[in-house]
Amino acid sequence: MRAVVCRRYGPPEDLVIDEVPDPTPRPGEVVVRVRAAAVNFPDVLLIDGKYQVRIPVPFTPGSELAGDVVAVGEGVNLAPGERVSGTAFVGAFAEQALLPAEAVSTIPDGADYAAAAAFGVAYRTAYHALRSVAQVAEGDWVVVLGAAGGVGLAAVDLAVAMKARVLAAASTEEKLEVCRRRGAEATVDYDREDLKSRIRELTGDGARVVLDPVGGPYSEPALRGLGRGGVFVTLGYAAGAIPAIPLNLVLLKGITIRGMEIRTFLGDHPVEAERDMAELRAMLADGRIRPYIGARFALADTPAALRYVAERKSIGKVVIEVD
Repeated sequence: MRAVVCRRYGPPEDLVIDEVPDPTPRPGEVVVRVRAAAVNFPDVLLIDGKYQVRIPVPFTPGSELAGDVVAVGEGVNLAPGERVSGTAFVGAFAEQALLPAEAVSTIPDGADYAAAAAFGVAYRTAYHALRSVAQVAEGDWVVVLGAAGGVGLAAVDLAVAMKARVLAAASTEEKLEVCRRRGAEATVDYDREDLKSRIRELTGDGARVVLDPVGGPYSEPALRGLGRGGVFVTLGYAAGAIPAIPLNLVLLKGITIRGMEIRTFLGDHPVEAERDMAELRAMLADGRIRPYIGARFALADTPAALRYVAERKSIGKVVIEVD
């Protein structure tokens, strides 16, 4: 089968498309014929050796996929031909992927492969952050940084579905227009406007939650724009820099800063994770949420897809379609 292979840490252009052996499932494992795989910013960090965890080379990147079951190991309650989606740390950018059976679930009727692949990591990250970490309630003002990215636009969709009031912050008018179409009540161009002042103006000093998957120069002004007793959730650092937050701001405004990492959330909070996933699947099945696919690439063009995400050009999710 064909697979994208990272032979050495470096930029997306160093990746190669290679022929590798078809995977064989062991007990408790499933092999999926990949039809679509979604690109996430951590994929860029993994191939560059800059993620929190290093994967020994060579490896195939890609963490979320959708496709058809082709083989199962002993003890797996799935049958060849079933449509499934799944998440794994690596391995999705290939014609076939091997996953633990517990990482795979059937695709709800009405959702296509691209939507199912784009749903997993971004929507789980955003929903755990909103539902379990920030405990967003109806009517809360939620500020989403990087609101047109994969996690950001998922957070906009979900906060709207939760009947919160969304202020979407992004870097271009094109991105902000997509956020407005997805239900954002207010928007800020944080590269051209004063983020702190605009948050206060637009929310009446009432922002209760900030979700920040971006970091860099945007975190501190967003935190300063929070209302008293607000919650700031740090999710990642797509801007490339980890911000240093003056703790006196936290003290004076009674702010809570929380971190949420999808890789460890399931193990740390299994009850909440199971509840959140059941609620998410119900929302996907009944059409309350549907991932926005901003760009599609062929498997052979995976390096270009990763470069597209690395340069923050993407709006919503970027999907690799596997013929």
